[in-house]
Amino acid sequence: MARGSSNIRGARIGSGPLGEPERGDLAPRTTVSFWCSNGHQTQRNFAIEAEVPQTWDCPRCGLPAGRDRDDVPVAEGHAPYMTHMGYVRQRRSQEDGETLLNEALAKLRGTS
Repeated sequence: MARGSSNIRGARIGSGPLGEPERGDLAPRTTVSFWCSNGHQTQRNFAIEAEVPQTWDCPRCGLPAGRDRDDVPVAEGHAPYMTHMGYVRQRRSQEDGETLLNEALAKLRGTS
């Protein structure tokens, strides 16, 4: 197999280090810090004229992070994992469950 020499092997058009004169000037920016309830600090850059949000999701733990270190937002409560029996108990009382169980057993035994 013949090998040719190419000066741009492994490079692509436009991949070189370009300076600001070739790309244009960056918009003026401001750095804003956000803190979550786990104490993680996240810093994000925003354009000066952009509206900065009050909360930002923490990239480390996923909790909401706020701009005030001493007053962090509280995560909305999520329902804990429940088993099938947990959901059944939400819909039925113990007496209803006993009645349904007795009806099902009677049906299986062929007495109804």
